[in-house]
Amino acid sequence: MFKLTIMKSCLPCIERFLPDGNVACAASGCGTLSSWTWRVPAALLAVLMVTVCGCKKEEPKAPPPVAEVVAVAVTPKTVPITTPFVAQVESSHQVEIVARVNGFLEKILYKEGDVVKTGQVLFLMDQKPFKAQVNAAKGEVENRQAQLWTAKANLDRIQPLAAQDAASKSDLDNAVGAVKSAEASLYEAKSRLEKAELDLGYTTIKSPVNGVSGQALLREGAFLSAVGQSSKLSYVATLDPIWINFSVSQNEMASTRQEVAKGRLAVPKNMNYDVEVELSDGTRYPHTGKLSFADPSFSQQTGTFLVRAELPNPKGVLRPGMFVKVHVKGAVRPNAIVVPQKAVQQTANGHVVYLVNDQGQAELRPVMVGDWVGDEWVINQGLKGGDKIIVEGFQRLAPGAPVKAITPEESAAKAAAPAAKPAAPAGK
Repeated sequence: MFKLTIMKSCLPCIERFLPDGNVACAASGCGTLSSWTWRVPAALLAVLMVTVCGCKKEEPKAPPPVAEVVAVAVTPKTVPITTPFVAQVESSHQVEIVARVNGFLEKILYKEGDVVKTGQVLFLMDQKPFKAQVNAAKGEVENRQAQLWTAKANLDRIQPLAAQDAASKSDLDNAVGAVKSAEASLYEAKSRLEKAELDLGYTTIKSPVNGVSGQALLREGAFLSAVGQSSKLSYVATLDPIWINFSVSQNEMASTRQEVAKGRLAVPKNMNYDVEVELSDGTRYPHTGKLSFADPSFSQQTGTFLVRAELPNPKGVLRPGMFVKVHVKGAVRPNAIVVPQKAVQQTANGHVVYLVNDQGQAELRPVMVGDWVGDEWVINQGLKGGDKIIVEGFQRLAPGAPVKAITPEESAAKAAAPAAKPAAPAGK
């Protein structure tokens, strides 16, 4: 009979070779030595000894390799805010060209669509009936002037006679009344003459402003009426300066006010915003403008507030009705947390970033993003000043992985360093 002392962890290895026997553990579950007593031949005992000696403890796993990443420290700073809006161009002074008297259209004296000057003749109506009215009014004026002259001569004769009691006071009063009546009639005749001359002048329809002209809505020979649809002839729209109209929603207005109240947004005084225009082909309009009007009333039809900007337009690039994109500048975010856009990842549960924690490990941090500022993203919630954000090398990281952080300058220096040349073989 042989008595062996073995490790408890080796028992599974030798059970295949041992016959039934007694196993006694000195301290159950404690991993200490156990005693086993049995009778076996010497040859089997040798095999058993080889098996027991082959049992070893499991080797501990090697620690994961340290990944090298590029990280930047978050520094709060004041950043400008640019807000884009879809807008539409409007003339700053568009005038409808209408007929002011009844008559027939005789000529169209402008090229439709061209830029016209103030006072330039656009339409000419048939003037013959209006000239006749002017001549008739002039004749009426001459007649009233003659009546006044006669009344004054009669008064001049009666006044000395009345002073000598050679004429009655009633005759004197009638003479004075006749003069006043003749004067009033003359004023009335002159007014009719002025009205006739005005009507004659209205037959020559001129542009009231400088601007681009619209198409003629009626052609030669059409009867024009001072009232109704037939009075509308065309329009002239001023191009310089030009207006840009866009709308701000109720939610955007409320959000801006909340950000200002919390101190996270500072807006310029007196609406002193700068406005830049982006054309439909993506190019920037060379001139900037200022906000000139903001409607204080909320439009129930559009659900927005109307805002207007005014810009110079010396070459007439912007035309009424065009759709453009405006970028409103002037507001800033003080002490904003900004990170490179490439460091922010979007997941099904929102945006996240990888950062290096105090233990030198990669940490996944959910964040709430805000505005874009160039190639950076404003982070409204989730980060603070001093956090180290991983901007390169996070694609293969897992949370908790050990990392070695280097700066972008160090990464650029490594990339720019020439590769080491292999040593030349001996004897060459």
